[in-house]
Amino acid sequence: MGDAREIQLQIRGAQEQPSLHKDATASNQPLRPSSMSKSWRWWLMIALNILFVLAGQTAGILLGRLYYNEGGNSKWMATLVQCAGFPILFLPLLLFPSPSFITSFAHPPITKIAFIYISLGLIIAGDNLIYSCGLLYLPISTYSLVCATQLAFNAVFTYFLNSQKFTPFIFNSVILLTFSSALLGIQSDSEDSTDVPKGKYSLRFVLTLGASAIFSLISSLIQLTLQKVPKIETFSIVLQMQLCISFIASIVCVVGLFASGEWKVLEGEMDGFGKGRVSYVMTSVCTAVAWQVASVGMVGLILVVSSLFSNVIGTLALPVVPIFAVIFFHDKMDGVKVMATLIAVWGFISYIYQDYLDDSKAKRAIGSDSKDGSGVSIPP
Repeated sequence: MGDAREIQLQIRGAQEQPSLHKDATASNQPLRPSSMSKSWRWWLMIALNILFVLAGQTAGILLGRLYYNEGGNSKWMATLVQCAGFPILFLPLLLFPSPSFITSFAHPPITKIAFIYISLGLIIAGDNLIYSCGLLYLPISTYSLVCATQLAFNAVFTYFLNSQKFTPFIFNSVILLTFSSALLGIQSDSEDSTDVPKGKYSLRFVLTLGASAIFSLISSLIQLTLQKVPKIETFSIVLQMQLCISFIASIVCVVGLFASGEWKVLEGEMDGFGKGRVSYVMTSVCTAVAWQVASVGMVGLILVVSSLFSNVIGTLALPVVPIFAVIFFHDKMDGVKVMATLIAVWGFISYIYQDYLDDSKAKRAIGSDSKDGSGVSIPP
């Protein structure tokens, strides 16, 4: 009930300051709605970000596997393409500039912003490197299912960092996704790992699991940053944050590429690429674009809803990636993987049902206050 009255106060505050928001473009209005009666723009933003995550993540993983399958072997190069596509973000940033009132009132000290962006960039670069190592030796279907554990880790981090409620359905979702990953761990000596050097499969499995945990921490930190630092929630803020963080991560990857000496073999790697030099370049470029699209979608969902919901949408790619892996890379979908996929989907549905219950409860609370004459009448 207190949440409903707080929402009503926000609505009244917005009505008393029409001149402030009048100057902002539609795309740069605050993304979180001030009531449970969500506008079509809000739903459009949700749908667009979901599309970005699903398409970008699926394409990024598949292209990463293609890079390794056709002769690519540079872990730092595979890491660099995950963040080097940031220049494409300048185009939407020019189309959706920050309104004047955001520029005037929302910018925190530059030193604070620099510290946050550099820290996140360093962590993301390290996390991408671990993911690249995991993808090198894991079958793509196993890799994508292990990555689903990021939702379980994220639920824990959001509980402590973002005050996320732990309901029975969310707890059920965490347990199911953890169990789904455990099934794949038990299968470490199966036929999928027969062509992998002994001990490498288990190591890469653990690395991918650890990378999922780090990614979940990053998501929670980004949500905390958006809540505490900019204080104005717009699409342009999402683009600015993603651009700066990716730039820092790219610098780290370039340094790692030269420090490791892997840059010396790139020419030969390009010549020996199974589909030719042009295909090598196109694979790298498309991978970079795909991961930037996915990253913008993830940060957008963190901003609009929460980091936990953002990770939930990431797990929605679970049934998609293994299917494409079977089609394009002839991965085997045995009974254990099918069971792990079904359990993971069950966990996803469990979370979505909890979100539905929360939404229904909030609407009933607002409707009750409106009938009592204590608030503003909200249309369904």
